[in-house]
Amino acid sequence: MQLPQPLIHGRLIKRYKRFLADIELDNGEMITAHCANPGGMIGLKEPGIDVWLSKSDNPKRKLKYSWELCQIGDAWIGINTAHPNAIVEEAILAGKVPELSGYENLKREVKYGKNSRIDILLSDPERGLCYVEVKNVHLKRDEDVPGLAEFPDAVTARGAKHLDEMADMVAEGHRAVMFYLIQRTDCDRFTLSTDIDPHYGERFRAARAHGVEAIAYDCSIDTSAVTVRSALPITGL
Repeated sequence: MQLPQPLIHGRLIKRYKRFLADIELDNGEMITAHCANPGGMIGLKEPGIDVWLSKSDNPKRKLKYSWELCQIGDAWIGINTAHPNAIVEEAILAGKVPELSGYENLKREVKYGKNSRIDILLSDPERGLCYVEVKNVHLKRDEDVPGLAEFPDAVTARGAKHLDEMADMVAEGHRAVMFYLIQRTDCDRFTLSTDIDPHYGERFRAARAHGVEAIAYDCSIDTSAVTVRSALPITGL
């Protein structure tokens, strides 16, 4: 997925109220950017880290800047949670996700379950329906296992609800797949952070027992684009 161009470099001053971030641009200007990420952003909100912003020309927008990327050392991290569905859709249509190939149609944001919308619904006359729930992953703590990506980075009651609804779809005879999109360039495996949200881990295990599948892919990231790269192993589950 192509990012808006050109991205603008700055350094983070602080992130606050979940969706706001104060940033100093390279020219010294101090701005407030929209942070499209409701999570905890553990390790990604330290003052002074390098950030990259897009700028909107929409006169109706209160905040002109959107926080898109972080750069920590050699690692690039995508923090904008508005992008993963489009990134995964693009990869599926390009045939880069073998687990989700062979479907004739793809739709986004289709109503299902208990007042929910599935991120991606695949359908095919021969194969039936496949419900794909996309989760953005950007947590990496490196406490015990370097390169380990984790989800979630905060308690997510909504995420647990989605797991239960995915299990319901399997019970109805459909296929359901959790797609964990790792928007980082420095990870080589994926697991759940059950210490952060034990209930999510519990519902994940229950969903898997009912036939919900899980896959994890990392991304290639730079200031021009974020694209799905390769599958990563899921460990410890």
